[in-house]
Amino acid sequence: MPATIQSLEAVLVDIPTIRPHKLSMTTMGVQTMVIVRIKDSDGLEGLGEATTIGGLAYGPESPESVKLTIDTYFKPQLINQPADNINTLRVMLDRSSRGNNLAKSAIETALLDLLGKRLNRPVSELLGGAIHQHIPVLWTLASGDTARDIDEAGTLMAAKRHCDFKLKIGSRPVMDDVRHVAAIKAAVGDEASVRVDVNQAWDEATAARGMAELQAAGIDLVEQPTPMKDFAALARLSAKFHIPILADEAVADATDMYKLAAEGFSGAVAMKIAKAGGPLRVLEQAAVAKAAGIGLYGGTLLEGTIGTAASLHAWSTLDTLHWGSEMFGPLLMKDDIVVQPLNFHDNGVDLPRGPGLGVEIDEDKLAEYRRK
Repeated sequence: MPATIQSLEAVLVDIPTIRPHKLSMTTMGVQTMVIVRIKDSDGLEGLGEATTIGGLAYGPESPESVKLTIDTYFKPQLINQPADNINTLRVMLDRSSRGNNLAKSAIETALLDLLGKRLNRPVSELLGGAIHQHIPVLWTLASGDTARDIDEAGTLMAAKRHCDFKLKIGSRPVMDDVRHVAAIKAAVGDEASVRVDVNQAWDEATAARGMAELQAAGIDLVEQPTPMKDFAALARLSAKFHIPILADEAVADATDMYKLAAEGFSGAVAMKIAKAGGPLRVLEQAAVAKAAGIGLYGGTLLEGTIGTAASLHAWSTLDTLHWGSEMFGPLLMKDDIVVQPLNFHDNGVDLPRGPGLGVEIDEDKLAEYRRK
């Protein structure tokens, strides 16, 4: 008899960040995660996570809505189903509910973790096998203060924890942002790559002006300068400048990737397991991007260790991450809810070892931070 799903729990967890994290649409001081725990009839447990940046200020799903979706709609469908046929369960959820990719990603991750533990194999092997055991990771400088950001970058470079940096801009006048970014690039010099994330804050005309200035300042990459569904603007801007554009909010899944490529976009894409609906789905998106000659970047919604580990297992199976990754979410939080944190060193992070995701819940920490 195959093992069946016996219980499913979605827990809201609130962990303060080490500093305010400023985006164009909000500033974060606490990260909220939805931790999913699926137990099967043999007593094994799979872990998943759904996380967003700034709740509904960022996208259509909030942590609270993810928990409601899982508790009210997904759980009744999944209880007593065979736990090992992930594709069948994915199709079942897709037919009964539209969208809700963050919630679906947490479920898919937990099912992969559960299957990996059953087979005593890491999730990366279930996805075809890891090519890389160490994934490069950049750091986001998002205090909004130029001097503070320069000091932070210098400290991290000296410690060899990060050598690539992303700056969150878009909430101030364009030239104020450009001066802020240019000063940081001048301070770190050629020792570090500096990129910017505009989080959709500019219209096309402002983006053209901003990108010209950023290109002159030596910035390497501009992430999502214009509104998410204006594919034509992204394509026009990518043709106009040699500084590449990183499509983020514009691309959730493989279908979005195809449509943007068909518009003539060239550049790179920020893949995120949560946007795509899970590790399996995000690799479908990677295949479309690769076929279109679009560079790959391992993106994050600032997940904690569980969601970050799931992403790392997916990224490890790709032969080339052209722009590295930003899997620094656990480092932005003041504490963790796992027994063994991820190992960040040498400007990157190690792929967790062990069956499944390779992470284990710290029950005391979970009890401390779970929302009462």
